[in-house]
Amino acid sequence: MKNLQKLAAIVLVGLSLNLKAQKVAPKDGDRNPNQKIEAARIGMITNRLDLTSEQATAFWPVYNEFEAKKTEVKKDLRKHLSESRSLASNDEKIMTELKEMITLRQKDVDLDKEYLSKFLKVINPRQVSELFRTEQMFKQMLLKRLEYRYERGDKGDKGPKGPK
Repeated sequence: MKNLQKLAAIVLVGLSLNLKAQKVAPKDGDRNPNQKIEAARIGMITNRLDLTSEQATAFWPVYNEFEAKKTEVKKDLRKHLSESRSLASNDEKIMTELKEMITLRQKDVDLDKEYLSKFLKVINPRQVSELFRTEQMFKQMLLKRLEYRYERGDKGDKGPKGPK
């Protein structure tokens, strides 16, 4: 029965990804590398959290909302980081940018706090903890692969595997 629930959860995630991918898929049929990364991330989260079908149905909309908001904050932070690198700016402008970056970092932490309570409504504390741990592991895995490819000068080799 548990395997059936896992299978149902994976099918739901797959359908969700398929619909999401259809909206952003390139016209020429090439698979977007970001889609591959997204599919791997979702698969890793689903596997490590051991979501039931009921949990998956409730979890993924909350998680997708969380990720969209986090992405927006990080996009704004990168924008301010690139703007603040100009040494030709006056001190007042630099201070304004520094304060804005701190505000954005706080907004990122506030999102974590807000969504912790939302996650706890659909998954248990152990799963929430594993979610944050899995996200960190996934980021480290991506960085290792990028580093490996850079060192080898390869673009097609997958490099070292991440933690299991």
